[in-house]
Amino acid sequence: MTANGNNQTKMVGKQSILFQNAPYIIATASVAGKKESEGPLGSLFDIVNEDPMFGQNSWEEAESELMKEAAEKVIMKAGLANSDIRYLVGGDLLGQLIATSFGIAELKIPVLGIYGACSTMGEAMSIGAMLVDGGYADRVLAITSSHFAGAEKQFRFPLDYGNQRPYSATWTVTGSGAVIITGEDKKISNPAEADVVIKGITTGKIVDYGIKDSMNMGAAMAPAAFETIKQNLEDFGLQPSYYDRIITGDLGDVGSKILIDLLLEAGHDISKNHMDCGVEIFDKEKQDTHAGGSGCGCSAITFAGYIYRKLKTREWNRVLFLPTGALLSQVSFNEGKTVPGIAHAVMVEAK
Repeated sequence: MTANGNNQTKMVGKQSILFQNAPYIIATASVAGKKESEGPLGSLFDIVNEDPMFGQNSWEEAESELMKEAAEKVIMKAGLANSDIRYLVGGDLLGQLIATSFGIAELKIPVLGIYGACSTMGEAMSIGAMLVDGGYADRVLAITSSHFAGAEKQFRFPLDYGNQRPYSATWTVTGSGAVIITGEDKKISNPAEADVVIKGITTGKIVDYGIKDSMNMGAAMAPAAFETIKQNLEDFGLQPSYYDRIITGDLGDVGSKILIDLLLEAGHDISKNHMDCGVEIFDKEKQDTHAGGSGCGCSAITFAGYIYRKLKTREWNRVLFLPTGALLSQVSFNEGKTVPGIAHAVMVEAK
């Protein structure tokens, strides 16, 4: 796996970067709600709050609180102070990123607010890795969040309306996941565990297959995931088997099947090593979540609580972490626009 051109370039192929000094992920933290704690991964989350309001007066304030808890927890786990973090890169699903701006304001960390819908964790980790590898930051905190009630209120229907959900619908995860990314000189070594690095990234393009159904986000995002995975394999000259897992963010049952079919048509079989965070996070038979989980927090807390542990113990050595996002808004939906998708791939490896 080599970069194109001279030895100094970091650009690979059409959309990828191979880091010369792969940044380290030194700590992760996950904060989840009650429903998430009752799923298959529930015991792996750092903090579980059974109060959906998180002690606050509104759903939006609740999401800000859970993001603040995730940020404080990851800084504590890394043995750092807020002042040790050069940049915080993060965002959420709410209008103008209000969960982020209100949630982390009191931390007094320089902030780059970003929006990639449910792909935000992949975008945040990508930007954080570029900042560290480029020498613009020594430590970056990448973070995102979502809240079931806040997302339903903004994108679908108020909870009091009691609408029925089709089987293609996913359940927005209440949770916030955070990671700290550093250079090698700032890493924390534990001889009993593997170091975890971000080897490279493939930045996604906006892909629009004309889907207009806001209750079928998996179908809207699957084409974007397909394009990014295919580009990652082509840019780096890899086969799907290079990765122990190719992990999408929240395609759910419907989107995962579409993704596998699209890649098979392109000559890539990921059926044996594909995993979707939205499928893993809930038990759809017992928890009535239909197609699975979704939201920024879905991939974020699955990475922080589950995927990172698998890499630290070397049960997995290489994963392609691919949060997926549906780029709709209240305005675009009400105006009858389609739902474009995007997916950002992060190559995370045990070293």
